[in-house]
Amino acid sequence: MRYLFLLLAAALFEISGEAQVNSSTRNPPPKLIQFTPVSFSNLFSLNVPPVLHIQSGDTVSTETIDATGRDKNGTKRQRGGNPLTGPFYIDGSEAGDVLAVTLTKVALNRPYAYTSESFVSRSMPDSISAQYKKTSHLVKWKLDIENKWGWIDSSFTPYPHLKEFKVALKPFLGCIGVAPNNRKNEILSFFQGNFGGNLDYSAIAESVTIYLPVLHDGGFFYIGDGHAVQGDGEIAGNALETSLDVDFSVKLIKHGTLSLSYPRAEDSTYIMSIGSAKSLEDAMKIATAGLLSWLQADYRLSVAEGTQVMSTSIEYTIAEVADPEVVVVAKIKKSILSGIKP
Repeated sequence: MRYLFLLLAAALFEISGEAQVNSSTRNPPPKLIQFTPVSFSNLFSLNVPPVLHIQSGDTVSTETIDATGRDKNGTKRQRGGNPLTGPFYIDGSEAGDVLAVTLTKVALNRPYAYTSESFVSRSMPDSISAQYKKTSHLVKWKLDIENKWGWIDSSFTPYPHLKEFKVALKPFLGCIGVAPNNRKNEILSFFQGNFGGNLDYSAIAESVTIYLPVLHDGGFFYIGDGHAVQGDGEIAGNALETSLDVDFSVKLIKHGTLSLSYPRAEDSTYIMSIGSAKSLEDAMKIATAGLLSWLQADYRLSVAEGTQVMSTSIEYTIAEVADPEVVVVAKIKKSILSGIKP
């Protein structure tokens, strides 16, 4: 009897051990992956081979090049037009899922940036913006990476009244998104839409989490278009364009838990709904409707209750007016929402 008991115990141990191994194989522990890009894409595309497969929970440490295609050493790596790092294939993601991408590091990696001397047509009367339709002077800025200040390089562009002018830097990603769901499954990297894309929203910075709808299996996630700082709207047509070091982690939210039509974001202060469209009015409607949907789902508000919360507490940011579509963000402070009983 004792012999049979020992045989049974050994068999159970083997089965248990095999189950643990199989479970570990199916659900490997999260990893920190160092990834140095060797190629870049000017498209948000399903047709670009993935540069890396990652699992939900993994963190990737990588870098971006600037909008002109130059890296942290000033070396030309890709043609201009917002070159992207990626795509990253998120194993197990399917159309209808959501990617929750947390930017754990967004840091400057070179001491200079470029912008343009211009105003885009949506930002100024034609009598002013028309001066820059044919030519636009390039302006170089110096960046103090340690103390996060930037100022104009007067040896490059002398502005007599701006010799003492400087701005606080807030590095962020201008481009973040997945492969779009259009006819060719690809779109140029200066466009934006429900897939994310060239949002140029200054809050897409360190410590923010952005939620993106998965439109194809694998997601095909991209980042790029590093900015040292930018005012709302990107009214010069460029921010302070530079390269960045970026760490991000990805959490996969399966279909049925959360459904998204357009991107969302949150940080320690705000929940933020992002909308983009050809007109300011339409972009505002998309962003506002997305915020109401968020409040209904997470705070159990009725539409009537939503009118009271949003009409008293909503804030808007016009994030982008320079690109093909306007980007508007509707947001509410979390401190205000703490008074709601779900």
